[in-house]
Amino acid sequence: MKIRDIRAIEITLNPKPKTPPRTPSRAGTFQLNRPVSRYETLAGGPRHVSSSEWKRPACIVTAEDGTWGFGLSLYGAPVTRIIAEHFAPHLIGQNCMATEKLWDMMVRLSTAFGATGLTSYAISAVDCALWDLKGKLLGRPVYELLGGPQKEKIFCYASGFDQEWYLELGFKATKLFTPWGPEHGLTGLRKLEALVASTRETIGPEVELMLDAWTGFDVEHTVRVAETMKPYGLKWIEDYIPADDFVGYETMRQRIPWQTLATGEHWYLPTVFAAAAGRRLVDIFQPDVLWCGGITAAVKICHIAEANGISVITHAGMNYPYGQHLAMAMPAITWGERSEGVSAPGVPLEEMVKLPGTSVIKDGYVTPSDAPGFGLEIDEAWIENAMS
Repeated sequence: MKIRDIRAIEITLNPKPKTPPRTPSRAGTFQLNRPVSRYETLAGGPRHVSSSEWKRPACIVTAEDGTWGFGLSLYGAPVTRIIAEHFAPHLIGQNCMATEKLWDMMVRLSTAFGATGLTSYAISAVDCALWDLKGKLLGRPVYELLGGPQKEKIFCYASGFDQEWYLELGFKATKLFTPWGPEHGLTGLRKLEALVASTRETIGPEVELMLDAWTGFDVEHTVRVAETMKPYGLKWIEDYIPADDFVGYETMRQRIPWQTLATGEHWYLPTVFAAAAGRRLVDIFQPDVLWCGGITAAVKICHIAEANGISVITHAGMNYPYGQHLAMAMPAITWGERSEGVSAPGVPLEEMVKLPGTSVIKDGYVTPSDAPGFGLEIDEAWIENAMS
């Protein structure tokens, strides 16, 4: 079966829950620390320099018989142009079942300007659409095409600041983000300690707690944070320094060998994960399926990790069915993250689904849909509405 058409569009995913929040989310009370926070003119508004106001790029790959698959990523306009103007003309007419070949073609087509960054987001959207299409054509869920179910259900954790609500939903692990970084000095460090301490008191000793710095720390500050947080039993510290600072990652491994370290959401394609695995820079890889090069790249990353005794917990993997299906099949993936605004206190998770057909976490676990492809319940009418 050949590819008849590849369509790249910009959409908005904005669930409108029917249930009013019991109380406002605490997320609105914190301004998260970001790498650009060192500049005073931007420090008060990282949201204005993030991707929050961009539309989402989506890719629809249609086979000769009219069956189509749907993929998703980030950074709207530039990513859709890469798909439509650079990839599509070369992929149309190819065998739509040849996911390895098509992925390799996209990487090689990007040699002149690099296959990472925005290009990787484009590759991810196309690749996920191809896997969705393959599953639909074969009448099987994607996790079966990846080797079948490796686990009965996926253990999930919730990221955010509404820990009481997460416990009520049944989560047994949670992650905090960091509102304060190196620029806030000792005062910021003490505020961060107070936040972690109060969170630990809220969730108790039997719930796992993690900390995410979103690449906003430096080596010195990460060491100070790790030392300060020892009494609170952090399972891991995540994305503590810039993604491309491999020397820094080696330094961190030497200076805090006792702390479990995780990163990878801003690493793209399997090659960088292979380099990190060979030097055992971190204990947990965290690729994002919608950013790192899609399902094809993520499977390769999981195999690299498993061969090197490293765990994989995909970034935001439980938000969409793409990461759910990957986690269901891969032995390297131990947990799943639910992020992107889990839900305000009192709002059921069912009302926060962004892609219809996405399985909902219940009591801290999720099992992907067994419908063909990724089990998405979307049609042309839904797509047209998301584009408006």
